[in-house]
Amino acid sequence: MTIGQRALEAIEYSDTDELIRVVDGFCESASWDELVELKQRCSEAVTRGKQLWGVEEHIRYRLALEAPGPWAGAALSEGVARFSLGPLPEVAASTKTFREVNPHIEDGPWRQYFAFERVVRGDGEVDADGELPNRLQQWEPEYCLATYKSDKVESPSPDPVDVGNTPLPDTFVTVDDPQSEGVLADLVEPWVTESNGRCQVSCVDGNTASAIRALGLTKARTGELSSTEALRWMAWAAASGGAHGKRRGSASGRLATWWAIVTLCDLDWPPQPDEVGNAVSRLQFSWFDDGAPSTGWELRLGIEDPESGLAWAISAIDVAD
Repeated sequence: MTIGQRALEAIEYSDTDELIRVVDGFCESASWDELVELKQRCSEAVTRGKQLWGVEEHIRYRLALEAPGPWAGAALSEGVARFSLGPLPEVAASTKTFREVNPHIEDGPWRQYFAFERVVRGDGEVDADGELPNRLQQWEPEYCLATYKSDKVESPSPDPVDVGNTPLPDTFVTVDDPQSEGVLADLVEPWVTESNGRCQVSCVDGNTASAIRALGLTKARTGELSSTEALRWMAWAAASGGAHGKRRGSASGRLATWWAIVTLCDLDWPPQPDEVGNAVSRLQFSWFDDGAPSTGWELRLGIEDPESGLAWAISAIDVAD
């Protein structure tokens, strides 16, 4: 087996553009063994000072995305791909079933990660141990899923919410609850730490309007959200890296959403699915904004718990510039 003189010369000259064209050709012809050999040769060349680590990681991405289970599983088993368009378990899960890949992944965290990416996609054959159930619950939404292509990832937000002007109170009573505020802020942590984003969270003794007012807004537009719509927004934000941050993946978005609900409603972890579903059903969700144009990455949720008398608001935005 050989990758050909063209590829060998491109490696020696560190011609990354030519190597990407070679990768494209191997993918188009389903020459997966040749692609693996090319990856190995690029890896060896890196030890000789060739700047080909980006090509090597791109090959792993293409194997996870386009190759059948044996090659995709091997790519996942190698661990983290720091510069991929998304987590490789999510990349592979976007095009292959659990049954196709599972026999070829080493047992460990990457197998579990891939498994729960398939759970989010409704794969009914997943067999994995984790803190969340292997099946989507009836009260869970249809999550927003990323679509991966050879050179980009598409992850559109949920549908916009209809909003109308809402009066806000002049006064409010804040509650010092760093744990609940922290889990909401964690939904968008990469937006803030790895990108241009900013986030504010409030907790009040009162209703959603008071929580929004506690953020510093003097006027707002709000719109009611169903629980499934709210969970979809939370999971989408938690899966995303924002404009420039590293994407965490849909399984991580689902986990962060469950953790937020459990914390806000003071439930035990690991969670009991029925208890979490009951908690979700009692919460009241709304979307809000201040009338400013959308930036593309936004999470502006109001959450009210009639049982505890507490309400929270999170306003997070990120921009590409």
